[in-house]
Amino acid sequence: MTETPSSVPDAKQNKKRLPPSRGSRKTRLTAWLFIAPAFLAYATFVLVPLGMSLYYSFLRWDGIGEARFHGLTNYTTVLTDSDLLQIIGNAFQLVLYFTLIPVGLGLAVASAIRGQMNGRFGMATRTILFLPQVIPLVAAGIAWSWMFASTGLVNQALKAVGLSSWAKGWLGDFVWALPAVGIIGAWVLLGLCTMLLVTGITKIDASLYEAARLDGARPWHEFRYITLPGLRQEIGVCITVTVIAALASFDIVYISTQGGPGITTTVPGLEIYRLAFAHRQVGLASALAIVLMVLVLVSIAPVQWFTRDKK
Repeated sequence: MTETPSSVPDAKQNKKRLPPSRGSRKTRLTAWLFIAPAFLAYATFVLVPLGMSLYYSFLRWDGIGEARFHGLTNYTTVLTDSDLLQIIGNAFQLVLYFTLIPVGLGLAVASAIRGQMNGRFGMATRTILFLPQVIPLVAAGIAWSWMFASTGLVNQALKAVGLSSWAKGWLGDFVWALPAVGIIGAWVLLGLCTMLLVTGITKIDASLYEAARLDGARPWHEFRYITLPGLRQEIGVCITVTVIAALASFDIVYISTQGGPGITTTVPGLEIYRLAFAHRQVGLASALAIVLMVLVLVSIAPVQWFTRDKK
């Protein structure tokens, strides 16, 4: 007997309704068992503290005594207090140094050594530029504090070239302290960005550059129309990492300036530490931490969208 057309969809529906086999259930259970340890660690050290911070942000609590519900008062303080707003602004100013300098110099270095990746010069350049990444941030902060001191290497170099009027205590100056901290962060992140971009540039087909040179393209045109589009995802990773490093910075600032002079170099991470452990305002510190997390997510979301793979 011939099968009617209407019976074909019914057969397909019945096939879809079949219960999963014992093998598929076992595979799924095995997958969950492999995921469970990592998820447990993530929940313990990320999700639970995040939930507790969100809960504390609605309280007025000194960390010891009785906690009282405070509503949105802590968030209102974070968004209206002039000092806290300046502190948040300091972090966004650091983004300019932590991001523009490492990414810009990293692109320049990657383009310059593109043809000598496997040569001695290329290997030496990558090694030297990556060294700051393996140096502990505390050691980097101490070393640069000595260099930026009144009798440090920076001022001695300025005096040697006849610019004695420019010499100053950089980390103690109300105008130049934050840029000085930004330069320290840029120096630390330069190696990471350079390595990511150098690795990314090796995946670009060399024939594209050869074809461009045959068509009379100049180095700038090669960089603009071949290198930059080819490194879109690597640039996105560099910007994401450096933006997070700037907004969540703590180590370098604490070691080099401790937030001074005044609050000119104080960043949210340092202020959260002070509010929670020095001033015992756990609720306000938690609210500032939640606001900082939201700012980080809002800042990196457009970067991820613009640099995503559009294929």
